[in-house]
Amino acid sequence: MATGGLRERYGRWAVIAGASEGLGAAFARLLAGRGCDLLLLARRAEVMSSLADEIRAAHGVEVRTLPIDLGDAGLGTALDEAIRGLEVGVAVYNAAYSFVGPLLDRPLADALRVVDVNCRGPLTFIHSVAPQMVARRRGALVLMSSLAGFQGGPSLATYAASKAFNIVLGESLWAELRPSGVDVVVSAAGAIRTPGYLRAARKQAPGLLDPEVVAARTLDALGRGPLVVPGHVNQIARFVLGRLLPRASAVRTMARSTRDLE
Repeated sequence: MATGGLRERYGRWAVIAGASEGLGAAFARLLAGRGCDLLLLARRAEVMSSLADEIRAAHGVEVRTLPIDLGDAGLGTALDEAIRGLEVGVAVYNAAYSFVGPLLDRPLADALRVVDVNCRGPLTFIHSVAPQMVARRRGALVLMSSLAGFQGGPSLATYAASKAFNIVLGESLWAELRPSGVDVVVSAAGAIRTPGYLRAARKQAPGLLDPEVVAARTLDALGRGPLVVPGHVNQIARFVLGRLLPRASAVRTMARSTRDLE
């Protein structure tokens, strides 16, 4: 489905969680360019406010912001209030938290924050935005996952596990909500040229994509199936790691790739 029909097909408003920079900002600009009004959620209020001003000036759409930590226990209450009276057509959960290093070298609190932002966050988000989509019998949910979610990721253990959770959650919801007219897609991206990735990576990963490309290919995949892997190199990597290599070899391959992160 072409992105140009998103507002007409799904509804007026797009809600984007994790929308201050990088991929979240790319989703925001792309959806605004297709006429959607926006509700942006992110922790860094000033960065998000600057993005909102830019989008209003460039596209003439309404942009609201909700400064909030996506791992906060009060997310559901705050989001319910923010979307009251809005026709939410597209909802994107892009927020993620991660750390690099052996699991036992970090405090338990760090791993639990990954769970709060990457697992509890999308569940809370979905419970806020999806019921009205089901009631209207139209809408779209996008969950951002990762190639790391297809096998173990040494030095990214909790993050990889959380992304596996999102893959299975999204595929399940695709089947559950499809009869109600709600499209769901999980985007399992590889490395994305975001400010966060560029700060963490010592060298460029194969298949590195610009966030605008990932956002566009993800939205284009709505209505075409439960899972999309943007980029031909990433699609090949998924095939090799998931189909050709024994499981232990795939995990060792991931271990080599995470050495370039810090």
